[in-house]
Amino acid sequence: MRNLIVRFASLYVFNVVVLLVIGWLTPARVGLHALWASVILTLATLFLKPLLKRAASSMSAGGTKFVQYLAVFVVEFLIWALTVWLSGVRAGNLWGWILPPVILLIGWVIYDQVDDALTRKAGELYDAAGAKISGSRAGSARDTPAAGSVASSQATAAGREELKDGLTPEQRRMLDELG
Repeated sequence: MRNLIVRFASLYVFNVVVLLVIGWLTPARVGLHALWASVILTLATLFLKPLLKRAASSMSAGGTKFVQYLAVFVVEFLIWALTVWLSGVRAGNLWGWILPPVILLIGWVIYDQVDDALTRKAGELYDAAGAKISGSRAGSARDTPAAGSVASSQATAAGREELKDGLTPEQRRMLDELG
């Protein structure tokens, strides 16, 4: 869930910028409609684009690079048409229908390069905030002396270790054996 929220937020901001660039460089009229159009574009990118891409790649499987690029352009065009239809964005003339999918394609190539770094950094910040929140709750329990023994502290250490990577000791051991 965290990854979906981070990805939606970063893609939303990126799509607002790309839509404003489209409004600036093409005959398409975007303006403040970029805020709503970016919601549509982001949802289409996250949920509809993988389906359309899978369908287009199956149609162009084994084809030349030109056919594959044409299939990707068709996917971008369909997403642009959906964005124009559901938002206040106006495409204008023929170039307002042709150029924006190309700009979207270039923008998403750039976004894919940046996405991993953004997701990793946002995940670190999210985890740090979660640790501070859970640490403040656990801090009041830590201040009182525990009636636990060495076994209790070992269990606590094992629990903390599992929280770091989400793996149980058995899963960690199996992963180590694979590598």
